[in-house]
Amino acid sequence: MTSIYRRIYFVIQIITKHAKHMRSIINISLPASLAEEVKKEVKAGKFASTSEFFRHLWRLWNEEKVYREVEQSRREFAQGKGKILKSLKDLR
Repeated sequence: MTSIYRRIYFVIQIITKHAKHMRSIINISLPASLAEEVKKEVKAGKFASTSEFFRHLWRLWNEEKVYREVEQSRREFAQGKGKILKSLKDLR
């Protein structure tokens, strides 16, 4: 695992850790065929529950989102838009 992926994984772990403490119920409407696909995946043992299936999708989506943000930051830095910090005070 490259260092950027380790960083992304670390961020996701922090987000997931905090998300575990606060639960909300969200109801969604799916086409019957899609609902059946979700049920098949759960029944096949790939996920513990329908909720876990959607939490997995959220994690994948969030990982991709963080990856895109990191890549955007890399491009900006390569274009000279970055700032080299000499201390934490430079963050302000």
